Order: sequence, then C-alpha cells, then structure tokens
Amino acid sequence: MSGPQFPPLFTAMATAGADPLAAACAEARKGCDAGLVTWDISPALLRAAIVLAPEVPLREAMIMLPVCGIGFQNALGALAPPEVSVHLGWSGALLVNGGTCGQLTPVASAKDPDAEPDWLVIGLEVTLSREEEDTGLTPDETDLFTEGCSEIEAADLLEAWVRHTLVWINRWSEDGTRPVHSEWQGLAQGLNEETTAEGHTGTFLGVDESFGMLLQSGESTTIIPLTTTLRDIP
Repeated sequence: MSGPQFPPLFTAMATAGADPLAAACAEARKGCDAGLVTWDISPALLRAAIVLAPEVPLREAMIMLPVCGIGFQNALGALAPPEVSVHLGWSGALLVNGGTCGQLTPVASAKDPDAEPDWLVIGLEVTLSREEEDTGLTPDETDLFTEGCSEIEAADLLEAWVRHTLVWINRWSEDGTRPVHSEWQGLAQGLNEETTAEGHTGTFLGVDESFGMLLQSGESTTIIPLTTTLRDIP
C-alpha cells in the first residue's frame, strides 16, 4: 500500500508512530516546502499535520485554523452517513454529533501577530475508536466508530481533508475572508451561548474579521485574538 494520495504540490511523509505535528514542525524549521503533510494512522487515532507558508502577518494567517476546520467538516460530511453532524469549536475542537471527536492545533515559527511567520503548521487529531471501558468516563467525548462512521477508511478521510482544505485555501486566496466567515458561522459550536476562553467569560457573539472571538459580558465586549490558540513548538 502506497499510503494516502494528495493533490499536486502536496507531499506526504509517514511518521511511523511518531507525532506528525512535531515532525511537521521539525521539517518546517529545516526549511521544507509548504504543502508537506505528515501523517500517522493507528486503530484508535488519525493524526496528521500540514505545513503552510501564508505570506501575510500571523494575525491574518491564523484563518488557516478555521479553514482547516471547514475542510474537515466538508471531508467527513462527504464520507459519513447523512445523519452525522459535524461542528467546529473556535479554538480548533472538532465535534461529531455534539461530542468532541478531535482537535486542530496551530503552531507557528513565532507568535508576533503583526509579523509574517516563516511557517505555520496545523495539526489534526481525530479519534477513530476508543476502548469500551473508557467511554463512560468521558461522556462529552466520542469517536467515529461510535457515531456510525466505522465504514470510513482513515486514509480516505485524510485525503479528503487535504483536498477540501485546499479548496478553501484557494477560495480565501481568491475571494478573501467573507466566504470563510459565512461557511464557518454555520458550523460554529456554542454561538450565542455562555463561553469561557482565555480567562474571560461571556456570551459568544461570533468572530471579528480576523476570527477573534467576541465575548459579551454585560455592556462590554471583549475580543480574544485567534493567535491565543497557538501552541508552543513541540
């Protein structure tokens, strides 16, 4: 088996059990080309990461997090039974039928919002199945097998994620943020509900033009930049 097949300009690197996010960051620091997809698939987990090089300040480049989320929703939506719903958390959570089933994790070469990063990596982790005895301990979490997606091959989902994400990267490049905003708003988890993020609690009203979270508490509205979701280089 040759492994997942990706569109032209993407290259694949299997990590053979190692963390694909850490591997992608290591390759990015060495100067690899954008479009590298690192991946690892086990019976329990699909893990992958994409190396990107958006030529805009980090504040704007962070739109790649919701873009990759939309790509995942479109990918799973195309492969899963029609009754399966997929929603997106502001900070990268992936929810299937209301339960957390995965996470997108952004890592950049530096964290200055106004500087253009040398590279940006978005990591993907999706729970395919869990040990039966563990499921009762985490009622808010789920897996694809439990949600009726056992027929989906993890490699097919990974290929579809990359393809659909590329579609939305191109759409953002050509049409700007508006279509991304429109698509994401329809998939966002927790809109108009009380939410706590980065030490602030309020009603999640939506996002600003840079996908900063708008939290309303009383008469005041706080904007939490999407750059706060960045994780340290593993």
